[in-house]
Amino acid sequence: MLLGALLVLLVLGGAAPASAHAALRGSDPEDGSVVKSAPHRLTLTFTESVGLLDDSFRVYGPDNRRVHLGEPQHADGASDTARADLPGGLADGTYTVAWRVVSADSHPVSGAFTFSIGEPSPTAPAAPADHAEHPVTKSLYDTGRHLAYIAAALLIGTAAFAALCRPPDPAPLRLPLLTGWWTLLTATTVLLVLRAPYENGTSPATALDLSAFTDTLTDRPGIALSTRLALLPAAALLVPLLRHRAPRTRLAAGTALSLALALTWAAAEHASAGIQVPLAMTSSVLHLLAMACWLGGLTALLLTLHRAKTPPPTATVTRFSRLALASVTVLVVTGVYQSWRGLGSWSALTETSYGRTLTVKLAATLFLLSAAALSRRWTALLATPAVVEERVPELVGASGAPPEPRPVTSPADGTGGPEDRHRRALRRSVLAEVVVAVVVLLVTTVLTGTLPARAEAEAAKAPEPQVAGLPGAEAFTVPYDAGTPGGRGTVQLTMDPGRVGENGLQAVVFGPRGALTFVPELRASFTLAAKDIGPIDAKLTDRGGYWATNDLDLPLEGTWTMRLTIRVSEVDQVSETRSVEITR
Repeated sequence: MLLGALLVLLVLGGAAPASAHAALRGSDPEDGSVVKSAPHRLTLTFTESVGLLDDSFRVYGPDNRRVHLGEPQHADGASDTARADLPGGLADGTYTVAWRVVSADSHPVSGAFTFSIGEPSPTAPAAPADHAEHPVTKSLYDTGRHLAYIAAALLIGTAAFAALCRPPDPAPLRLPLLTGWWTLLTATTVLLVLRAPYENGTSPATALDLSAFTDTLTDRPGIALSTRLALLPAAALLVPLLRHRAPRTRLAAGTALSLALALTWAAAEHASAGIQVPLAMTSSVLHLLAMACWLGGLTALLLTLHRAKTPPPTATVTRFSRLALASVTVLVVTGVYQSWRGLGSWSALTETSYGRTLTVKLAATLFLLSAAALSRRWTALLATPAVVEERVPELVGASGAPPEPRPVTSPADGTGGPEDRHRRALRRSVLAEVVVAVVVLLVTTVLTGTLPARAEAEAAKAPEPQVAGLPGAEAFTVPYDAGTPGGRGTVQLTMDPGRVGENGLQAVVFGPRGALTFVPELRASFTLAAKDIGPIDAKLTDRGGYWATNDLDLPLEGTWTMRLTIRVSEVDQVSETRSVEITR
């Protein structure tokens, strides 16, 4: 089962890229704008607080040469706003800004936009392709995240089962405890070593850069991973010291260590950014601990049922049943809150990646609850001694009436009878719970790598780019989704002057992670249905990083329908329409 889980992790690690958690809310200068004089500073505002890298901003001038900037830093008192000073004497023309930051919940995000000084250049500079993530680094890092979640559940859940359910034969629990501890230690070490390459989108070989590794230790995700790495040896050292202490002392120490471990996740993921951070972090810690007690405890119970020298007494199974019920209650309460916090609206449940992933998790959790209900039924039957009626031969009484049947209780040693059948049924239902639990954990890890719908909605509320200095010019963004891997993104278009007669049209295509991307073909046509005119082909041509035409002639005013066709591969394309108001 562990091998199967590892194979699933490797497949998921090589699947579609994880969505970033911070989104660009706005910039100064604005995307697509034309300013009269050169700005002194570049400012970007995000939907949540972000961490900055040495190379967070790259600006390329009209001559395609890189512009040297000041050191990127946060605006005073605003961790969600990043800025860098621009040099003086910038020439007129179009500038491309490529940016890369790390969102507060530890995931890097990147993108690009353009602005112009004086007037747009005939050809906008194209920033070099920004590899938002290195495939090998991403696969290794995502696999480490999956394994860390599973290992934490196994370690904390097994320890909780041993302390709260008190099985008489704890020997079968040694393997899951050691496996969870070593797996979590290894996964955390890998995550810490790969943190700098993951943030910078570079290969694993760059992890050997000592300066980059040192910088990682000072940011929030690095501190969280370092703390987790320090807690694990501390936990191992405390075990022999607490072995002969009172049960309450051992329980208090285990609870404190579990809380500290859970905080290392809450401090570096969704809960650490957005609204109601203190409440969200508390909910996240409780959610993780309840998940570990339930799902990790299931594994411990399964091993105890199968490998204990003597079957565990009914009291042990009953105690875990109560622990599981309490854990599920906590999971429901915290899960509802976290879902509300991440979604923001009911429509987001079906219209966003976060909502759809959450729906999958909820469906898997319902299957898990069904299996848990079945296990609880078998536990209840185990707790109720089976009573059977047996006729014992004896002499017929003087009245000639047969004797009354006497109740005989079946053996309680598990060697046969209804109790033995109940134990076998309980083993099967607990095994089913463990299998579904692995799926729930995997989906949960994917969910932590998906942009929350609330943050996505906040980014969508950002004002659309406006072109300053060009009266009547229009700028708008058209999202597209071809339904294939890597087939999502946006097209940012600028129409100049947006009036009757000859117009210029420029289009820049961005991929699913907000970075400039290449498409084999981009077509735009305009139709004025009210006057039965069109479609008029804009005849866009590839200008080396963007698509443009200067010969779009729209003869009449009115509401035109623009049909935009984006071909994302040799065989896949998608068309989107947009209304465009043309005036005199």
